[in-house]
Amino acid sequence: MYASNDKELNLLDKSSLEFAKKELAPGREENDHFPFGPFFGHVVDKAFELDFFHIFLPEDLGGVGHGIRALCIVLNNICREDSSLGGIMFTNAFAQSLMLEAGATEVLKQISDKAGSAGEFLIACPVLSDPARSPMGLSADRNGENYKLSGKIDYVVLGGMAGHALLPAAIPGEDGYSWFLVDLSDPAVIKSDVVFSHGMHACPAVDIELKGVLADLVGSAGEGNLYFRKAASVMQVAAAAMAAGVMKGSLEEALDYCRQRRQGGRMIKDWSELQMLLSNMAVQTEVAQMLVSRACMAIADKEKDWETRAGAAALHIVSSAADVVSDGIQSMGGVGYMKDFGQEKRFRDTAHIQALLGFLPLKKLDFIRKLL
Repeated sequence: MYASNDKELNLLDKSSLEFAKKELAPGREENDHFPFGPFFGHVVDKAFELDFFHIFLPEDLGGVGHGIRALCIVLNNICREDSSLGGIMFTNAFAQSLMLEAGATEVLKQISDKAGSAGEFLIACPVLSDPARSPMGLSADRNGENYKLSGKIDYVVLGGMAGHALLPAAIPGEDGYSWFLVDLSDPAVIKSDVVFSHGMHACPAVDIELKGVLADLVGSAGEGNLYFRKAASVMQVAAAAMAAGVMKGSLEEALDYCRQRRQGGRMIKDWSELQMLLSNMAVQTEVAQMLVSRACMAIADKEKDWETRAGAAALHIVSSAADVVSDGIQSMGGVGYMKDFGQEKRFRDTAHIQALLGFLPLKKLDFIRKLL
């Protein structure tokens, strides 16, 4: 839908949708058993081979270089079937975006050039929090030209599977916080078991303890919040694309069910009450798709006040997604709550997506405070 007249983006739209239908839909319920069941590593590897993790990275750094619009296309299609893979893609793309804002291009190129697998390419990051509003559990001490990180940090997404992690830490004597890149293979990095989450179960996160781990400063000291805000102003639209994809998947499953189910001597799709419920879902879903598309255009063209427009669109979509998916459950009656169908999982995943880049109510407060 976003691609319209661009042939290259249309091909990406088609290939990512086919991938989601073929690789994600059949194993959605089984994959959601993680960490109490097997991880869908073979699917992640296929996504890596198709360059889905390279979309946002510029071509001269070993990426595809299609930008935010292409990333949103793929995330939307992936999350129609399973948001866990979308969460993995989002986390890596956000880490890349933040490092680009900080000017860490050489480091990104080195990671890309050396990576022969998804794990070696991916960058973990605590994307479910805003470091400026969270307790700073890590401190960075100068060690020659580098730094040594010590302390604990909770819920680092991809921390158990990625080769590197982008982590916030405080430097004694510096205002604010800074970002550091850590090699997660360092023996001084201690990882917890995978944290069982509310949603996106197969987008794994771990708590991490560091004991004097060598780390590279990303960008300038004390400028961590600046880089986070710049990256988040763009990537919040990617989070909205994920939510819009979940809404689309919920609507499609509700429509399919209602076309087949009979009760009371007639097809339930003919009940006016259910038609009204489905109509509200369809309207909200189409609005979300259009808002993501329009926000991507505003960012790509650097329109005046694009940050405000993109922020408003993203907040509206992630806020309304839970209501749409809740209606998707209701439209299917009791079976909507069962794990055999995708609606129950989508409801949990939507709440998880709302927390990307910080607590939703606080993001809304940030938005209005900027206008004030």
